[in-house]
Amino acid sequence: MVMHLRILHSSVGLAVSAALFLCTGVVSAQGLADLARPIDGRSMRATSSHRIGPDGKYDPNGELDPNSNWDNKNVEPGDTKVLMEADGPGVITHMWITFLGPEPQGWAKNGSANHQEMLLRIYYDGNERPGVEAPVGDFFANCFGKRSEVISVPVVVEDADSYNCFWHMPFQESIRIEIENQSQDKPISLLYYNIDWIKKDALPADTPYFYAQYHQEYPVVQGSDYVILETEGTGHYVGTVLAVRTRSPAWFGEGDEKIYIDGEEKPSIWGTGTEDYFLSAWGLQTTSTPYFGTPYFDQWGIVGGHTSAYRWHINDPIVFNTGIKVTIEHFGWISPDENPDFKTNSWNERQDDYASVAFWYQAGTPTFTARAPDATSRTLPNLDTIVYAVDFADGDHTGPGRMEVQQLLQYERGQILYLPEQADGSWVEIPFTVTEKEPVRLLLNMTRSYDFGKYQAYLNGVRIGSAMDFYQPDTDNWEYHLLDFWPDPGEYTLRLECVGQNRMSTGFGLGIESVRLRERRPRVMEWGHEKDRDWKTDPVLYR
Repeated sequence: MVMHLRILHSSVGLAVSAALFLCTGVVSAQGLADLARPIDGRSMRATSSHRIGPDGKYDPNGELDPNSNWDNKNVEPGDTKVLMEADGPGVITHMWITFLGPEPQGWAKNGSANHQEMLLRIYYDGNERPGVEAPVGDFFANCFGKRSEVISVPVVVEDADSYNCFWHMPFQESIRIEIENQSQDKPISLLYYNIDWIKKDALPADTPYFYAQYHQEYPVVQGSDYVILETEGTGHYVGTVLAVRTRSPAWFGEGDEKIYIDGEEKPSIWGTGTEDYFLSAWGLQTTSTPYFGTPYFDQWGIVGGHTSAYRWHINDPIVFNTGIKVTIEHFGWISPDENPDFKTNSWNERQDDYASVAFWYQAGTPTFTARAPDATSRTLPNLDTIVYAVDFADGDHTGPGRMEVQQLLQYERGQILYLPEQADGSWVEIPFTVTEKEPVRLLLNMTRSYDFGKYQAYLNGVRIGSAMDFYQPDTDNWEYHLLDFWPDPGEYTLRLECVGQNRMSTGFGLGIESVRLRERRPRVMEWGHEKDRDWKTDPVLYR
């Protein structure tokens, strides 16, 4: 697919139309036929390819070193790597970046920075404020620092580790592209990159620039819609990446997108729900398509669930002449203990954590005031009091069978792997202490695998929920949410008893990383509907 051009002045001829086509990011209905037209300019590339100068040291403009395949760079914490610096006029047509993942491995024994800790900045024409400013992951629709595959028209992250974008980024005088490593203690390891661009003799004076800006609210502001973009000027809006970490049970995505064009007081573009804006229906699920997708979706309706989605306005750019404000409501279903009238309905303002990247083309300088905070502030706040299972790997907290500490699935401290030979008499216990009476959710962070069994949970001898089946053909991580309650201060023991196995399982095993008490929203404390509920006789889990 190629670029469709919105001509700002109807008298502009075909030659200017073709030039604008080459430097904007809007797809044309002409498709591949446009490639049969002349293209002016000269192709260029900025790359990490290893070159050496006359002094034998690295020089990006030097000669090939036949004895080296070291075409990557490491970026230490706090350092900034300039990927490209060039004079214009020109148009970036493609960027490819890759680097090691965050997990420890042979080339990075202590692990590496994750892509949420890397800040991408692109400066045009010597401006002090970057035109593009977003975490590398979020810019490529990979949120929460997690690596996910994306297969779309302007952004492709193949196999969750090769980061490609095909947004066209024109510049008149100069461009500088850089990545800052904002990790506290981890390097960016083995950073490779190729940036393709076309050097031009000239660009039309009214050529719009490509912009992308990150914004977050942890949590969203009550009484105000979440603002993705607000800018004055002339241009067209071309995309949204949105990340949501839920702070309440149930479905978060009933909020409508509301888009205000050219200073209007009421939005003339008003949607029907969050999943509808992202071109899905009846919720979201993991998918990747040319123009919309949900690269990451972990668990439905839990407290602490993660959803990231993208929507590219390639064939349907949102055009503005004097300004645009792109917002989305943060409304959804909610549990009765978060409702002032102790009622469940689908239209409550929620207090979830939102982050976004807005993508747009604009003539002139945007007026959007949002800036990306540092990496520490971009990290989602911890909601959990964590009791690690490995602290009870002394043999006194499991029944008969083999028990060991195992490192896998990027668990920070590993897990207890318990492998009994039979269901009868097989159990695991994790004790913990509660110091303050407050509303929390009890959950287990577990491993599922091909040889794991079914287990029933008990808290201080009280049966909680139904039996949990830990069988899964491929080993993965899963949270099991058990109870919403106000525990009194004191000592507690979470016990898991084996009650059988899935017919597909080859064993009765169990892998437990932790028991967690997850914070409920402050309004649960404020209203205190269930402060005096006796969880032992009336256990409740809101979904």
